[in-house]
Amino acid sequence: MTTTELARPGRTEPVAPLGRAPRPVKTSTVVLTAVAVLVGVGFVLPAIWILIGSFRPNAEILTTMSPLSRHLVIPSEVTLENYVHLLVDSGFARALLNSFIVCIASVAIGLAMSAMAAYALAVYQFPGRNLIFAVIVISFMVPFEAIAIPLAQQFTDWGLGNTMIGLILPGVANGLAIFNLRQYFLGIPQSYREAAMLDGASEPRILFSLYARLSGPALTNSALLIFLGQWTAFLWPLLIVSDSDLQLAPVALAGTFGEHAADYGQNFAGTIVLTLVPAISMFVLQRFFGRLSIGSGEK
Repeated sequence: MTTTELARPGRTEPVAPLGRAPRPVKTSTVVLTAVAVLVGVGFVLPAIWILIGSFRPNAEILTTMSPLSRHLVIPSEVTLENYVHLLVDSGFARALLNSFIVCIASVAIGLAMSAMAAYALAVYQFPGRNLIFAVIVISFMVPFEAIAIPLAQQFTDWGLGNTMIGLILPGVANGLAIFNLRQYFLGIPQSYREAAMLDGASEPRILFSLYARLSGPALTNSALLIFLGQWTAFLWPLLIVSDSDLQLAPVALAGTFGEHAADYGQNFAGTIVLTLVPAISMFVLQRFFGRLSIGSGEK
């Protein structure tokens, strides 16, 4: 029998099948769910408004806010004028290319340096190892804004102002990436390294052919940390670069706001462009975050 009806003495109505009694929904659960939905909508609406605003004429962006109407979310005219003016008529396209160059170079150099530093801290036993690791941990806890101005002055004294190298170098040394990779490397059994050494492999080959291949999620995470740090950088390029041909996209986007006027349409279009790049990167690389560490229990 798939169902069983039980009857109490003196009663003929059936009782719900065993193990299938519906659970009553708590009032607190309903309230919390409603609050979560409202909070989510509150966060999403400004993003939707910016997305819609990037496709409407600049003159209509603020006029649709008072009085409130359906035109706030439904534009009366859909146009690509804001994107065309931003990418063709302004210097944003060049700044966007500069941002890509700086980010790609920072990821390539920074990931290699972070992996080597993490490998040394995870594998070798030497005096002061824990102290060095503690300094690295403290380094990414200090806000960059606290050291940006004296660091920019030092870079200027070194002749690195208005150069791509000056834009790339601060993003290369990423303490959080080193911490992330070091913790992952500790989960790789030492027996793998010992077996590779018995086969005659050198330390660089062990790092890049063994540890790097087993650390896909950690390398992807660290690469994203470096990339996002450089992609969203605003204060550093503002301090170190005065040449408009070398300016990065976030600073160039701020140029859509003038002293007496602001082009909200271009600003919204630039915001969407700058947001799409990390969003697409996260979407493409998300599959790497679900992989488990090999030998994560061994230290």
